[in-house]
Amino acid sequence: MSQLHIAHFTNTYLPVTSGVVRSVRSFRRALVELGHLVFIFAQHASDYVDEEPFIFRYPALELPLQEYPLTIPFSNFVEKVLPPLKLDVIHAHHPLLLGQVAANKAEELDVPLVFTHHTRYQEYSHYVALPQELVKDVIERWLADYMERCQHVVVPSESIKALLEKRYGIHERVTAVPTGIDLEPYKQADGRSIRQQRGWDDKLVFISIGRLAEEKNWVTLLKAAVPVFKQHPQTHLAIVGDGDDRRELEKLAQKLGISRQVEFVGKVPFDAIPSYLKAADIFAFASITETQGLVTLEAMAAGLPIVAVDATGTSDAVTHNVEGLLTPNDAEALGEAMARLVTQANLRAQFAEAACLKAETFENKRMGQRLLDVYRQARADKKANRYVVGDKHKPIFQINWRKILGLEEAV
Repeated sequence: MSQLHIAHFTNTYLPVTSGVVRSVRSFRRALVELGHLVFIFAQHASDYVDEEPFIFRYPALELPLQEYPLTIPFSNFVEKVLPPLKLDVIHAHHPLLLGQVAANKAEELDVPLVFTHHTRYQEYSHYVALPQELVKDVIERWLADYMERCQHVVVPSESIKALLEKRYGIHERVTAVPTGIDLEPYKQADGRSIRQQRGWDDKLVFISIGRLAEEKNWVTLLKAAVPVFKQHPQTHLAIVGDGDDRRELEKLAQKLGISRQVEFVGKVPFDAIPSYLKAADIFAFASITETQGLVTLEAMAAGLPIVAVDATGTSDAVTHNVEGLLTPNDAEALGEAMARLVTQANLRAQFAEAACLKAETFENKRMGQRLLDVYRQARADKKANRYVVGDKHKPIFQINWRKILGLEEAV
């Protein structure tokens, strides 16, 4: 394939750290190494200087009590920059804000639009103070309309692909391309200094990473840890990440009587994650809203056995009884699995070896090549005027979200 000019539109990029940011960075690195030009269009970040070339920033507002800046999807500068780039593909990573810009520019410039369905958006409906079923239906119908503006939809796992088929009836022009992993930082990382700094030397450490928010299911993980910690006092849980729920989770750990064995590490630099993972003994995870389980794959790249709730994303990364243990979304079941790994060192070693082998299959360039195959198909579909199509007989297509939001009269 000749060199492609590819534009990625994302509402969040560095210095923000998130699964989407990691995905965009990972694919950009792989595509550049494969010989292509990649341009990033993202939010403005005050007091941050881009070290990478070809990063174009839209204005953004940093709002109180909001974790991520609010990107403003208007920029006269970008309007002038885009046409001379002679883009071959536009790739959107969100359906809102810059995602809408991406869709409009794809039409205007007559280039294919690819969208990555990173998130189970309906799981975030609780942030909207309206009847939840209505909010979820509006989100899903609006998302369906967005996907039908695309030549191709990328999903991070087969389970999310199955969800799109079931919910929207989208059977074609959807491909699972997991975010790749740069394995070298995990192979080279040494966790001994972290263990010493944090006083973990004589402990068996569970580690978990993620945003401290309701959808990550931290309550289940903390409750699961209670009997494990009581029976095995040398065990410890390190939670890496921050978020709105941190104070409540700290209070819960206190209430459960495990605050001395639970450490809220807070945010750490992305480049430090491999060392933190290497410093731990077991990766524990209870989230039920993952689309790929990227952080779980990173733990596997660091050679950690896994104990986790069996849910989308995680179950795509981990095979039960191969790289780790998967349980129902139940604190008792998760706790029993955690205790099993505490007491069975041979099983931990067996899972750790298998985890490293599994992580190798997600190597960065492999995933980049798969994304290039998607771009090739999307370009052919654009020339033939083919788009993603859902099944209009599915119930979700009967919802008129524009009317519900007051954007049009009843038809």
